[in-house]
Parts: sequence; C-alpha cells; structure tokens
Amino acid sequence: MYIAGQLIAAMLGTLAFVIIFHAPKNEYMFCALNGVLGWLAYLIFMEWGAGVTIASLGATLILTLVARVLSAIRRCPATIFLVTGIFTLVPGAGIYYTAYYLLMNDLALCTAKGIETFKVAGAIVLGIVFGFAVPQSWFNQLGRKEKHVGK
Repeated sequence: MYIAGQLIAAMLGTLAFVIIFHAPKNEYMFCALNGVLGWLAYLIFMEWGAGVTIASLGATLILTLVARVLSAIRRCPATIFLVTGIFTLVPGAGIYYTAYYLLMNDLALCTAKGIETFKVAGAIVLGIVFGFAVPQSWFNQLGRKEKHVGK
C-alpha cells in the first residue's frame, strides 16, 4: 500500500508539473505515466540495494528511454515527456536540507548533504546523456510500426 501511495503521489505531482509546464493536453497522461515509471524504477533500484546516486542514474536512464519511445510513437518532442517526467527525481529535499544546514551553521551536515545532492544531480544529467546516446533511428522504427498498425 505504501508503494501504491508513492506512485499515486508521483503521478499527481508529475501531472501538476505537466499543467504548469503547459504540455499539450492530449499528452498529460503519457507525461504522468513517464513520471510514475521513473519513480518506480528509482524505488526498484533502491530495493536492490543501489545507493541514491545509482538509483537516480538508472531511473533517469529508463525515464529518458521511455520519453524517447513516447516521442516516436506520439510524434511529439521527447522534451515534453522528459522534462515533466524528471520532476519526481529532482533532489529538491537535498537542496532544501543543504540550505537548511547552512543557515543553521551545521557545516558538516551541509557539506555532506550538498555533496550527495550534487552527485544525484550529476547522475540525472548522465542518465539523460546516456539515454540520448541511443541512436534515434531505433526509436524512429517504433514510430513507423505504430503508423502502419493504425492504417
């Protein structure tokens, strides 16, 4: 039940960000689905014993690949699905606690949380880079197959 609640929260949070981001209305559910898949991948990596950084890297890679698949099938820019879907993985709490510990003058905790947050942000960037390293032609094939199925 706890996991289902997290996935619902991930979907609603992503959906709210989709609305703020002004994504096309017919893509709302696909964007929300991508956010849920990204968070689910993160939870699975954490369950397997990966650290926060590796879990963020793996989840971002999966999220980026799903965004590219949705882009090919739905004939939209991958950015629509990627930027809105990544919302669930952004280390907002890490940024908050880094600033909090800095203001409370607890430099040891500030440094530790800041380094962890920086590593997660770097992992997100690498996940996106690795996801876009896959040739576009692989995804274009999905779009063509979807087009032929619809005829």
